[in-house]
Amino acid sequence: MEFLHRTQEALDEYVSLSEPDLEGSLMTMGDSAERIVSECVGLSFTLLDQDLTFALVAPGVPMLQPEPSDPDVLRLPVRDAGPAPARALLDEDHWAHIARADSAEGVASSLSLPVLDHGRVVGGITLYASSADAFAGHHDELAAALGASAEGAVTNADLGFEARRRAEDAPRRVRDEQVVEVGTGILAARMGLELETARRRIHEAALQADVTDVQAATVVITAHHA
Repeated sequence: MEFLHRTQEALDEYVSLSEPDLEGSLMTMGDSAERIVSECVGLSFTLLDQDLTFALVAPGVPMLQPEPSDPDVLRLPVRDAGPAPARALLDEDHWAHIARADSAEGVASSLSLPVLDHGRVVGGITLYASSADAFAGHHDELAAALGASAEGAVTNADLGFEARRRAEDAPRRVRDEQVVEVGTGILAARMGLELETARRRIHEAALQADVTDVQAATVVITAHHA
């Protein structure tokens, strides 16, 4: 597998900040996933605290959203009056059909695994495969190989590969975090504050001014260089 362009862009900036081994670790995850499940065509990794998602895809897999489904496909099968609609709503096959209709091209199944640190969920890994039963029987092996937990595993929760959209936004999030960190450092130095306190002051100022933390930090930086 290879990184999405935006993921590589985000890694080029993020790795230099705090996680020098992240790029290699992600590639190892992709290799391990493909070794265990040959039909694996994609992987996303999310760091919850930083709200960052990185993604890898197999070469040649387009991962594009299909055209909007025919509304008739999503219509409940009502053959007569009575409880038929209710039965359809409770039919797992019905919901599975809807999920498949919204799936990304080349994705027939997904498996989401939580990443824990001393019992706290700090991240998540989602794998994508080209066949519907690719991950069956592999939850424990995949979790062990990827440093995740098989407990709480969720299947087919992201057939649309929505994590790819978050990964596309990762470079902007990395740059925004850099701005906030610089603004925090400047405020801490000028006012003799701990970094945590300075960060909180920027957040409180942003709330009062009804702007984002990035905008508030930018004001601090601009004032410092004025």
